[in-house]
Amino acid sequence: MKVEIWSDVACPWCYVGKRRFERAMAEFEHRDDVEVVWRSFELDPAAPRRQTEKVTAMLSRKYGIPLAQAEAMNARLAAEARKDGIDFAFDRVQLGNTFDAHRLIHFAAASGRREAMVERLFKGYFTDGAALGDVDVLARLAGEAGLDESAARAVLQGTAFADAVRADQQRAREFGISGVPFFALDERYGVSGAQPPEAILGALRQAWGESRPAAVAASPARAGDGCEDGSCAI
Repeated sequence: MKVEIWSDVACPWCYVGKRRFERAMAEFEHRDDVEVVWRSFELDPAAPRRQTEKVTAMLSRKYGIPLAQAEAMNARLAAEARKDGIDFAFDRVQLGNTFDAHRLIHFAAASGRREAMVERLFKGYFTDGAALGDVDVLARLAGEAGLDESAARAVLQGTAFADAVRADQQRAREFGISGVPFFALDERYGVSGAQPPEAILGALRQAWGESRPAAVAASPARAGDGCEDGSCAI
């Protein structure tokens, strides 16, 4: 069975969803027969490489909510993430474009280090305050994920894997995906948002045991939902 996971490394619910998916997989009887593929999704494709704006100010501006509401939203999210063993440090987050980070994930996949790269990017962005729009930072994180740092830098300085990122994004549009994380199970079932592990496990079991036209196991995120209710929307 193939599980395709659309996410953005700048999406906090995607990090939470990754942890919950891992917990579900640990309980799934056929986990050794599951191929997991991480797909690229950009919440803000037009973002510059580096931004000085704080994440709470960005959320306030983007979704038209008061700053205090954005801060409260992040506080709730951080409290929820701690239940899954994630330490969000939103005050350290450095906003920026994630296209190169997605290219790096594809590069890592070609070297069999995709999972390690995805995890290092999430932790780097949300806990360590790493600027993912900076080539030097990305190359260092690649080295820490077990990749050749020089080779990663060469990839980032060129255009390698750009087409792969765009292909993932086009596939998301074809699936009607407007929010992440989104889990597509054998192109038959979809799980939208960072659902509880038991919900993901149930979908895995259902997809394994049945073969029928696509059905969505959880309501897809709507554009404008922001970063609450388990997903982040464009």
